[in-house]
Amino acid sequence: MTDWIIQTISQWGYAGIFAVMLAESIFPPIPSELIIPFAGFAAANGDLNFFGVLAAATFGAVVGMLPWYYAGRLFGLERVRRLADRFGRVMTLNAEEIDVAVNWFHRFGPIIVLFGRLMPLIRTLISIPAGLARMPLPVFLLASTSGALIWNIILTTAGYLLHEHYELVEVILDPLSYVVLALVVLIYLVRLVMWKPSKPSTPAE
Repeated sequence: MTDWIIQTISQWGYAGIFAVMLAESIFPPIPSELIIPFAGFAAANGDLNFFGVLAAATFGAVVGMLPWYYAGRLFGLERVRRLADRFGRVMTLNAEEIDVAVNWFHRFGPIIVLFGRLMPLIRTLISIPAGLARMPLPVFLLASTSGALIWNIILTTAGYLLHEHYELVEVILDPLSYVVLALVVLIYLVRLVMWKPSKPSTPAE
């Protein structure tokens, strides 16, 4: 995968960065920790412009988030609640907990999306609940762009400063992806064991 990323960016420049970051946002297994540091290295070599790298990477990441956002929005909250009532144990959520999560998104959605964009794996998945909560598109775009830009600044600067040793960024940050994945799996297993169905609603007298 590393060779493909390097070849794409080397041949296509900013368009290659945009395309690879677009794919990274849609398919989480493609890590930005491999993409952006090399682009920062190319900027340090004078082959690319530092700010051009940031613009192409951030634009590609934001465009790649939109399919997941619209998937959540089109699928709809009520459909998810019905699925939770039917397959709640597998989802580890009941309808009441989904309502609580949506309320949290209504209150703190932009902050959740912004910080979610800084976390491996989460950066893609966070777009789905944002769509389910019907977060206004301008707000979603602003929060997503801010988070993606912060992350891209960190990675581009690291690649720029490390120069030929840009691959050290991957060595340092790659374990974080496994830690996040392990935490997600652990939380899922705990919730799978402790899951309880929603309390039946009491009919009004």
